[in-house]
Parts: sequence; structure tokens; C-alpha cells
Amino acid sequence: MIRKAVVAGRFYPGARAELSKALNALLSHSPVEEARAILAPHAGYVFSGAIAGQVYSSVRVPDRVVLIGPNHTGLGPRASVMASGCWEIPLGRVKVDTGAAEAVLASTPLFSADTEAHLMEHSIEVQLPFIYVRNPDAMIVPITVMQGSAVECEEMGRAIAGALSGLAGQTLIVASTDMNHFEPDGLTRAKDKLAIDKVLALDARGLLKAASENDITMCGVVPSAITIFAARELGAKKARLVSYATSGDVNGDLSQVVGYAGVIIT
Repeated sequence: MIRKAVVAGRFYPGARAELSKALNALLSHSPVEEARAILAPHAGYVFSGAIAGQVYSSVRVPDRVVLIGPNHTGLGPRASVMASGCWEIPLGRVKVDTGAAEAVLASTPLFSADTEAHLMEHSIEVQLPFIYVRNPDAMIVPITVMQGSAVECEEMGRAIAGALSGLAGQTLIVASTDMNHFEPDGLTRAKDKLAIDKVLALDARGLLKAASENDITMCGVVPSAITIFAARELGAKKARLVSYATSGDVNGDLSQVVGYAGVIIT
């Protein structure tokens, strides 16, 4: 299956030359580090591209990337793994790592082999141009998830870690998430700090609890919790905030903003 780009020309430039120019501006030549995982935003590049660019500029992108994004569309099963094929973006095609995807699928019955959930979902697609530029040979394991309890997030995270530990080579896990949505800038920043503090403490259960108790509309809170569980199982010890901003920093409208954070987990 070739999964066609569905948000090219809307969330990011749809023409190859224009997209290459945009990515060249967003990506820097920062010193890179080995990371277990990252959190990166998935809004339109005009709003969150600078945050994503700083994160991807700061880490080495290996030949395998596990992408875990929220399911915004409601299509497909609760936790969907696309196990074969490729994703087409204006820069080229990104192959699915079938062996790794099958290992993830075999790791827990919570995952289902599915393509429907991925057809119109933007949370993974917007990450791909950054990954492609940083490593054109990288293959991906695309996973979308809807809601999940702390117990289910832990099971999925540990299962992913177990599947990856049996494979040769390095893997980067990417949690695709924006932060709090459509509230005043000051309130969003306060809420986002509560969530980011839990991420930096690698406290997945605390993150889920903070989001629930404080009504933090972090769309990728479940992917982020799964990622933290997986990264800790793989030996991660610390995390750092690379950058944070809100949409108000871009358009000047502070009445209803969306927050964006970039985090590296090592």
C-alpha cells in the first residue's frame, strides 16, 4: 500500500522545492545526541514547525523510527499499527519497517494491524518530512492510538520496548503531540507546565493524571505516556525541554491558543 500525503499543501508545503526550502530554514546544524525518544508537535509548520525543527535538529535519526500519534479521525481500531507499505510525501517515499511492525503487533493484543486509521490522520504525516531530511533511509512503524488507561499505556509501552529490544539496530520513538488547545495564552502555559513537568520527570502515570484532573487538552497525551513507558523500559533516565511556544507567539492572538513543546528523552 502507498499511503498518499493528505495534508501536504495545508499543514506543510505541498511542492518538493518549497518543502525543502521550508525544512532547510526550520532545521539547524545543532550538535546531535543519541535519544531514546522525542516529543514533537504536529500542527501546521507555520505554527509548530520551529519547535519540531529544533527537536529533530538535536537528535540523530536512526534507520528505524516508531511513530506514535493520536487518532483524530476516529477511524480504525483503538491502537492501529500499519504493518507494510510506504508513506508518500513531496520529498519521496518513507517505507514501513515491516519486521519491526510485526514484532510490535505480536507483543500485545492491544495492537491491531490496520490501515484505515492512518488514511486521513495528520499526526504522523507531518513528522515525516523532518525524518526524511534527517535520514532519507529511515523506515517507520506508524501507530495511532485513541484513548487508553494508564494500565493499557504501560502495557503498550512495555510491549513496544520488548519488541524493539529483540531487533538489531537503533530505534527512535516519536510521540506526536500538541499541548493544551484553545484557551487563553496564560492559562494554556500554566496547564502545559503541569504536563511538561511530568514528562520531564518521565512520570507517565502522573502525566495522564495531570491531564485528566486539570482538563489539559493535550491531544497526544496517550501516545506520550506510551512513549515514556517504552523509553524507560529501554533504559531512559532523563528528559529535557528543547523548546516551548504557543500559537499566540506566531499570530499574536492570545485569546485562544494551542501549546507546542519539544522534548528529548535520553
